[in-house]
Amino acid sequence: MSEKMKALFFEREEERISGVFLDTVAALPGLDLERVRGCEAMTPKQVAEHMRSADILLLSRSPKVPDELAENPGRLKYICYLHGTMRKVIGVPVIRSAIHVTNWGDASGPGLAESSLTLLMAMLKDLPKRILAVRKGEGRGIRSVGWSLTGLRVGVYGFGFAGRQFVKLLAPFGATVRVYDPYAKDIPAPCIRVDSLKELMETSQALVIHAGWTPETEGSVTRELLAMLPDHGVVINTARGAIIDQTALFDELKAGRLRAGVDVLWPDDLPPDHEARQWENFIWTCHEFGAKPWPGMEKEAELRRSRVHLDNIRAFAEGKPLKFEIDEKRYSLMT
Repeated sequence: MSEKMKALFFEREEERISGVFLDTVAALPGLDLERVRGCEAMTPKQVAEHMRSADILLLSRSPKVPDELAENPGRLKYICYLHGTMRKVIGVPVIRSAIHVTNWGDASGPGLAESSLTLLMAMLKDLPKRILAVRKGEGRGIRSVGWSLTGLRVGVYGFGFAGRQFVKLLAPFGATVRVYDPYAKDIPAPCIRVDSLKELMETSQALVIHAGWTPETEGSVTRELLAMLPDHGVVINTARGAIIDQTALFDELKAGRLRAGVDVLWPDDLPPDHEARQWENFIWTCHEFGAKPWPGMEKEAELRRSRVHLDNIRAFAEGKPLKFEIDEKRYSLMT
């Protein structure tokens, strides 16, 4: 009988990874799962020794993978990282090595796309303004500029998994979609590729951001570019707050010239008494625009969220190709 593969998971006291996922991994044929506790007290040498003892690492809020494993991995052949960006846990030497590394791939795309579409429609129809007016005993006579997605000129900044899914959701409404992403190899018709962020802003009534946060994109939506959006233009951001010059955006919102729906800010919080919380042209969903399953469907929802990881773990155990494998280029573009 062939020896079972060993998978290892570093488990902290306050763990975010569901027991449903871990129990499912443990039940996979040909695999033994070890859940290591007390990693906070381990030395880097002890961490490295544990990691070398496994064929597969499942990493969440784990210690950093020592760079030395790139040259001396022991049994380690595959790291299944259970989130998106991994810079704090996995370094470039490991990415360059023979160790396979994957993350959650396209799993977050549908949720981010739905959030962006929700915020876009809410701002086009001025829902914050209407809600505040109704609570004041008013509400009649409000007329929203634009109102409809039909014919809206939408500029999509970033065309990764979330950006592509957003465009698919938007397609039935008949908007005109332009895309700026210098790294996207294919932009499907009827989307129009533009060659600069300036061109995107000049031709859009609504900007929807799905770019990753990198040194290249940080602060790239500048005051000058925001000024190119028309009066009553809309800014949607479910990517990262640092991509926008937030001071400039807040100046535009305070003046009442633009509307914005964002899930993220930079820093990613607002003081309790910040005036932006009362603006009628602004929605902030507090980086919590996530899903909570219906009662009784928690297990089903968790397995659906873990689909990419479970498929890859099974594939690796069976000697099949992995999906969403991280190479150095993809690593460099990660948020």
